[in-house]
Amino acid sequence: MDTLLEPVAAGAAIEDRGDRYCVIGAGAAGLTAAKNLLEYGIPVDVIERASEVGGTWNPDCPTGAAYPSIHLITSKPFIRYTDFPIPDEYPTYLGQRHIMSYLRSYAEHFGVREHIEFESSVESVHRVDGGPEWIIRVRTSGGVSERRYGGVVIANGHNWSPRQPEFPGVFDGLSMHSARYKGPEVLRGKRVLVVGAGTSGCDIAVDSCHVAERTVLSVRRGNYIWPKYMFGIPTDVYYELVLKFHLPRPLVRAFGKPLLRLNSAGSPVRYGLPRPEHKLLEEHFVMNSTLLYHLGHGEIAVAPEIAELCGDRVRFVDGSEQEIDVIVYATGYRQAEFPFLDREYLNWSDGPIPELHLHAFHPEYDNLFVIGYFQTSTGTWPIMDYQSQIMARYLYLMKTDPQRVARFRAAKANPVCGSKLNGGIDFYRSERHWLQVEHVSYRKTLRKLAKQLAVEPPRSALRARR
Repeated sequence: MDTLLEPVAAGAAIEDRGDRYCVIGAGAAGLTAAKNLLEYGIPVDVIERASEVGGTWNPDCPTGAAYPSIHLITSKPFIRYTDFPIPDEYPTYLGQRHIMSYLRSYAEHFGVREHIEFESSVESVHRVDGGPEWIIRVRTSGGVSERRYGGVVIANGHNWSPRQPEFPGVFDGLSMHSARYKGPEVLRGKRVLVVGAGTSGCDIAVDSCHVAERTVLSVRRGNYIWPKYMFGIPTDVYYELVLKFHLPRPLVRAFGKPLLRLNSAGSPVRYGLPRPEHKLLEEHFVMNSTLLYHLGHGEIAVAPEIAELCGDRVRFVDGSEQEIDVIVYATGYRQAEFPFLDREYLNWSDGPIPELHLHAFHPEYDNLFVIGYFQTSTGTWPIMDYQSQIMARYLYLMKTDPQRVARFRAAKANPVCGSKLNGGIDFYRSERHWLQVEHVSYRKTLRKLAKQLAVEPPRSALRARR
């Protein structure tokens, strides 16, 4: 860590909280991590920088990336936590207010909320010299303090550090990353350029075309644009079946492309979008049911990659230019950012991401976990739940029946991660796919481990929670 930290008040003692775990973040990952630890009698402090739960889905979180029109690309059955149903009256694809309502209800139902320290942040984490515990520097409204914890759960997510490309020249108008986009009002009456054709870029371009004078979508490479429904059924239902029954990839691609064209507005190439360089299923899903409609009506124009910023104009690599007032960069996030923790603590070698068993379990430390540090083409919340179940049961059995966890402990010492979790799919080589896993086999592995470590929670913990 390079950042100079504010010194702790002179004479201030390190507060001993060695009997509990520090969970960093109260988003979807942090909530289920805390819930499962509490269920097995492990006290927690959840440190959350915002004034509400939700993490990236909380519009008021400093690192939140949600906007009013955002909706999940995963349908209800595949996004819910394993033991907390989504209300029937909620829509098939949850919007921002439904997401926040569901996460609040989860935190309250399982008694997690009372363990959250809101408007607080973790500034640094380091291991106690000669010991297994961790010293955590926490900033609250009252200042900076240091605490000693028995363990740490990193659950601050990986979609919070915007990645914004640099181009030659200067732009005179307003530019922002999609992480700072909070709705279309800022685009009203403007000439808008949206850079990037992932799901967020497509959504924002559709938002823009309803209010902007002109909307241009800059696309560097092609994607398959999936509708949210196929034959009236949520698209992810078909995808789950394809992966569950291990259908041969050539067969899936042979039938998938015509099926996709039949259920959307045809090939994206017809609308000026570039032809995808990758094969079907080798890219994180881009789901949007209305982009091609607006392209076909001339309400969104397509441009190639930016070559240069020219004051009030943007020049593209094909030599064309456009007058632009606002640029929105929907260019993703850095996937390997842990600003409060030195790389040495995360088993980092030469790869772009740390080598953690199943992306969650440290090969050496039994009291350091990373929950939610993966990318899938479906719902992440139930997978985070399985990771957290394994974590909590492992810690509980380490104290009560260490022989039962010996096999898992030996397995995590030789971590399975990265490309070993791709299920045979050669994902497109880009930063957003560093953490990509084939979710059906990954989920199955986690579910099997959770079952192997299944143990009745202590009654005292359940009584306290209730």
